[in-house]
Amino acid sequence: MCRILGYLGPPVDLHHLLYGSAVPFARQAHAPRYQDVGRINADGWGVGWWDLEIRNEPARYRTVTPMWADNRFRETAPLLRSTSVVAAIRNASPGAPIDESGNAPFMSGPWLFAHNGFVDGFRLGLGERLRREVSERRASAILGAADSEVLFAMVLDRIDGGATASEALLDLLDHISGLADGRFNFLLGDGQSLVATRWGNSLFLRELPSAATDQRAMIIVSEPLSLDPDWTEVPDRSIVTMTTTPSLDASTITSLPFG
Repeated sequence: MCRILGYLGPPVDLHHLLYGSAVPFARQAHAPRYQDVGRINADGWGVGWWDLEIRNEPARYRTVTPMWADNRFRETAPLLRSTSVVAAIRNASPGAPIDESGNAPFMSGPWLFAHNGFVDGFRLGLGERLRREVSERRASAILGAADSEVLFAMVLDRIDGGATASEALLDLLDHISGLADGRFNFLLGDGQSLVATRWGNSLFLRELPSAATDQRAMIIVSEPLSLDPDWTEVPDRSIVTMTTTPSLDASTITSLPFG
């Protein structure tokens, strides 16, 4: 499996977010507490972050170096601040090549996408079937062999067709779960909102009020970053939406209508 993290809120220091908590995200690479399959996530990692005052597209960093050994980004992280972050630690599916192209977050325009899980049978023919469903435009942008990147292309096709982020993930889940077993914890963001699904792997949510602004800090992650009791475990087969829009609730958890 993998580990994923999403943040939305007031500007945060990336070093604090990824390395500085009581139970750091970086520790989940080698000592996860809620991972029941493939407990050593040694196949690299990645992080993307937005600065919407400069541009709508995020910046991204990916490497095949295990997160615990990646001192290059650790030294840079204190200089980086963002209001929205998507990060992922990778444990590659059996048979998948270990290269940077397979590491989340995957990026296109304003969007970042991560997948904690797998599609059963992807390398036994299903992957080719799914690739044939992708539009020519989105297929041409697929760089690697990861099932997650194909799923991202399918999400983008749905957004191109007018779906919202949550509608796109729901439609993909409805479709893919009818074709194959698997674990489908998805995380999708555009710098102003985050949408996540829990399907098979652990997922936790925490909202923190900010003393400086009216905006809440929202963190969604495969397992809690602290031992505090105020983490909400997202129920299996649920979708979570998070937004900075003042007129809406900061986050909403909704049970999936299928599966």
